[in-house]
Amino acid sequence: MLWVAGLPRLSGLFSFRPMEEPSEKVSFLDRPVARVWALGVALLMAAALGWMHRDDIFPPEAAAPAPDDPVALCLAQRAADIDRMAEEGTISAAQADLFKSRAEALCQAQVGQGSGPPSLPQQ
Repeated sequence: MLWVAGLPRLSGLFSFRPMEEPSEKVSFLDRPVARVWALGVALLMAAALGWMHRDDIFPPEAAAPAPDDPVALCLAQRAADIDRMAEEGTISAAQADLFKSRAEALCQAQVGQGSGPPSLPQQ
């Protein structure tokens, strides 16, 4: 066996030539068939991991809101109002961004639907 940089040469690791009968009994785990099985199990586990994380690897397309969604309609109207105020110079661009970020909560509160958190109980 040749030694290169402290490691043995692995030329016969996956040789598919007929093997001579060993003089002593060789364990199943020391045979090339065991390495093929290990490779198959590793590929199977990689495929299972890929299947479990398929949505992370290939994310599904986001669902578009319905055209008659009252929250989407309110949000579009508020965005148009905010853009108009920014064009008129009533508010700055930073204020417009802030107002647009708060518009969704306003629309959900006005319409009473959407994905926002539930309102606090009244005392």
